[in-house]
Amino acid sequence: MTGNSTALTGTVRVRVLHRSDAAGLADAYQRNREHLAPWEPARAEEFFTADGQAASIESKLGLFIAGSDVPWVLVDGSRVVGVMNLSGIVRGPFLSAHLGYWVDKEMTGQGVGSAAVGFAVEAAGSDLGLHRLQAATLPHNAASQRILQRAGFEQIGLAPRYLRIAGSWQDHVLFQRILF
Repeated sequence: MTGNSTALTGTVRVRVLHRSDAAGLADAYQRNREHLAPWEPARAEEFFTADGQAASIESKLGLFIAGSDVPWVLVDGSRVVGVMNLSGIVRGPFLSAHLGYWVDKEMTGQGVGSAAVGFAVEAAGSDLGLHRLQAATLPHNAASQRILQRAGFEQIGLAPRYLRIAGSWQDHVLFQRILF
């Protein structure tokens, strides 16, 4: 899982996040700031800088080493065009994790999100031995819901005021995929 990148679609590849991705992530978040604003938490200005991303990367890599998260970046050449993460990995009888992702505004509708989610499902089952993945979307995020459904996720409920997104507590539609 820490090895080389894997082809997703066209020239887009996926790989585990590196410390050297700080500037590329800052650029991607700056480029996609308006595109992501309705779907993500409100962000401090520092988040959109290379230093802010370096701090975020250190935190994510610490969780990766601890075995509770797997942070991936989607890259097209050297350009970061998305992020995907398995977080909150729980072992024992649960064997579950949360899946989150976003794709660059210039790459939407090109199958990148579907390929990335398919990759995450495969890695979660075969590499991590997980039984289940969960994902949550805002009720009006039809594109993400279609990606999850194509990847075999089932809608399992609605979580009222689940996450603070774009500055307010918002309901989320919950999905799960049983892997084995």
